[in-house]
Amino acid sequence: MTMTFSGPVPTDQIRQLPVSELAMALLRSLGDGRTVNVNNVLRGAEQAFQHNGERDCDALLAKLADAWSWLVAHGLVGPHPSNTSSDWQRVTASGREMAQDPKGSARVWAEVRLADVLDSTLEEKVRPIFNLGDYETACFAAMKAVEVEVRAVSGLDSSLVGVDLMRQAFKPGGPLADPGAHGAEVVALMELFAGSIGAFKNPASHRAVHFSDPVEAAEVVQLADLLLRLLRRAQQRSAN
Repeated sequence: MTMTFSGPVPTDQIRQLPVSELAMALLRSLGDGRTVNVNNVLRGAEQAFQHNGERDCDALLAKLADAWSWLVAHGLVGPHPSNTSSDWQRVTASGREMAQDPKGSARVWAEVRLADVLDSTLEEKVRPIFNLGDYETACFAAMKAVEVEVRAVSGLDSSLVGVDLMRQAFKPGGPLADPGAHGAEVVALMELFAGSIGAFKNPASHRAVHFSDPVEAAEVVQLADLLLRLLRRAQQRSAN
């Protein structure tokens, strides 16, 4: 009987998975809060690959090393608090959380998208909700923040909401329209605000919207951040 040994991740997954997905598979193999050592992981994998006669042993090890680097770069593996001068590391609190989430890699990419500082309104009201994983509420809150700020800056009546508010605020001759811009540009900006509110705020007001993709939800929050940036510019323009 021929015995085979296994590395931290099956070889077919090492060959086929992109680095981010391989990194998450490797993370799950490390265990919950275990002390880990990259040299031990790679040397153990090397022994298994050589024993099993894997002809692409070097390529497999290189991809595992890339996956480890990905984990370190995204803060999922980090220094051991009592062995900082050695090669021993540990799975971080974030790493343990991501390892237990089937969509862990998507959550990492979503956090990358929102790594920069957002508009203060979104930092205060939206990021905490997003970090809890309530993506539908976070997206609604982000677009609601845009609506509230547009109403405040434009001075328009509280009876105007959603798409109607955006069109009245940014229409040619409206309180937030750029008088120095070409007519088509003014209309385009109006449609950008109206379309964003119509697509990502109003549906959530009237029916359940399932933002199961953390990356998509992060991009909606980024869109709200862009709209607020454009709004601040319009606010400065009207103040001059």
